[in-house]
Amino acid sequence: MATLLLATAPALAQEEGDKKVSLRGSIQSDILIPQEDQKIGTGTYEHWGLTNTYADLMLQSKYVEAGARVEFLEFPLPGFENDFKGWGLPHLYVKGKYKWAELTAGDYYEQFGSGFVLRTYEERSLGIDNSLRGGRLVLRPYKGITLKALGGQQRHYWKGREFNKDFKYFDKNRAWLYGGDLELNVDQWVPKMDENNTRLTLGFSAVNKYEKDEDILTIRSTGETNAAGEEVLGAYKLNLPKNVTAFDARANLQMGNYNILAEYAWKGQDPSFDNGYIYRGGNAFLLSGSYSKRGMNVLLQAKRSEDMSFRSRRSQSGTALFINHLPAFSQQQTYALAALYPYATQNTLGEWAFQAELGYNFKRKTALGGKYGTHVKLNFSHIRGIEREALTNPDGTAISDLKGTEGYKTRFFQMGPETYYQDINVQLEKKLHKNFKLNLMYMNQRYNKSVVEGHGGLIKSHIAIAEGQWKINKKLSLRGEAQYLHTKQDQGDWWYGLLELSVLPNFMFTISDMYNAKVPNTDETATSKQHYYMVSGCFTKGAHRLQLSYGKTRAGYNCSGGVCRYVPASKGLQVSYNFNF
Repeated sequence: MATLLLATAPALAQEEGDKKVSLRGSIQSDILIPQEDQKIGTGTYEHWGLTNTYADLMLQSKYVEAGARVEFLEFPLPGFENDFKGWGLPHLYVKGKYKWAELTAGDYYEQFGSGFVLRTYEERSLGIDNSLRGGRLVLRPYKGITLKALGGQQRHYWKGREFNKDFKYFDKNRAWLYGGDLELNVDQWVPKMDENNTRLTLGFSAVNKYEKDEDILTIRSTGETNAAGEEVLGAYKLNLPKNVTAFDARANLQMGNYNILAEYAWKGQDPSFDNGYIYRGGNAFLLSGSYSKRGMNVLLQAKRSEDMSFRSRRSQSGTALFINHLPAFSQQQTYALAALYPYATQNTLGEWAFQAELGYNFKRKTALGGKYGTHVKLNFSHIRGIEREALTNPDGTAISDLKGTEGYKTRFFQMGPETYYQDINVQLEKKLHKNFKLNLMYMNQRYNKSVVEGHGGLIKSHIAIAEGQWKINKKLSLRGEAQYLHTKQDQGDWWYGLLELSVLPNFMFTISDMYNAKVPNTDETATSKQHYYMVSGCFTKGAHRLQLSYGKTRAGYNCSGGVCRYVPASKGLQVSYNFNF
């Protein structure tokens, strides 16, 4: 008879033979109690509290694993109202494992390669959960060979999934996805490669979307004229492809300290809302090289993508139902002002993206290293459009409605004249005393707000950041940040300050303020000078973490990995609780 143990984290570290079955789980609850006079979105919210709450459970044994997640977002946090509102059991799966085979039934996440043709994932801060519901088979029949086959329907928030409404496990009106992936670790077959610290991985993927037809109309000339000699126009229904297939091929070579990755993806004709219902194949190419040794690392990357928006519903907009993912070639910033203008990958417009990074440690007791050593990191990102040649009528005039056409023409190496995003930043980490460390950063940024957000023009900014960490004693440490952003566009200059006191092992207290210091006197913005202050306290004990905060949150975009969601401003008491067992 199997024995069920409710295992905490330490218990899970026991040897496999000490238990038959283990239970793991987590609870995450984020709550906002807005002030009575606080408007969220377009009006005053009618409920006293808003919450995004999740509870995960996972049962594991040697051969079987099962999991479930309960979500409660009936009164969701600001920015989640229009799509993620609801509650129920959106994630449920059973996985069987035996020797070299693994079979999953239910909800699951998967990624092929870099995600160019398939990446399903959950990112709660962005309100993204594009999991697949169906089945997945993973086979490892021989060393160095991994085969994957899958199929299912993609999650679209709560439509057809709420227990308090009409529950449907599958929706006949939703698209079906099918895919396969083959990955070969060649070095496992060639002993000399392993002896020389050389690794070679080859991968091949294919994904197909099957979606029912629908009525999408375009206006075209009938070839006739009326009595007044005017051209007669008519509405025509587009012949939409029910099957859209995408392929991916990749190679990753590691030789000692060097690593090279090359990947190419191709997608068939996929007329959709994103691309204006044009009939044009998409493609993406990635080339990445890196070198790393103790004290130094170098990274060089280039990516070209064109019309690679791939969704399981052709008429969808926003951040929902993406089958694939294109990473942004810009450094993901953690400092508040450096992250004020984050870049979102332009899947449909297409882009040329470049990134380079150099990190170097100056050794201790050298002229530049000093007593404790110095670390310097330089990062450069540049993203611009691709050159498009517009289609024209036989008489040379522009085509007014591109629906049903190829849309445009391009040349692979021809870049567009417009910069979408660029930043150059240098960071310095220096230990000045055994108990004090200083981090400095300067960033020069260009952010094309018209491209990323649809309006606002090109924003040029200079950002300076200083962060100090002082270890007062074994239990107390103090961290401070001072940040300044200067720009003559958009909302003008910003200041940001933060003080954080850590009291080991349980407490942390933080106070911060973001201040709009200098607003440009233009007609493009009506923003007035404002303080966005926040005071918070955090308590951690074992697997429990509780944080209380009060203050104002600025409206803006929350981004991760090149995907962004707009979050409206809010003010009030915030409560965050996490528990893992």
